[in-house]
Amino acid sequence: MFRRRREPVPFAFVVEADRFRSNVEPPPRPRAGAAQIAGRTLIGLTAAAALVGALLLGMPAMESGPHSKTTQHSEAAEGR
Repeated sequence: MFRRRREPVPFAFVVEADRFRSNVEPPPRPRAGAAQIAGRTLIGLTAAAALVGALLLGMPAMESGPHSKTTQHSEAAEGR
């Protein structure tokens, strides 16, 4: 029976792929226009304002202790 001789893999360059550096660069990214810059700025300012607003509105809820000046008494607690 005819036996085929083992040959080295013809794709030896795959092993060297991590050392290969191409001199071809990807195309440069397009510059952002004025509308894009303004939109990104507005989105950032809106997010920052939302965080500050949530902090300001949440601060009274986070306070604890007997700082409240108005106390509520029920009629049943007075014992009448």
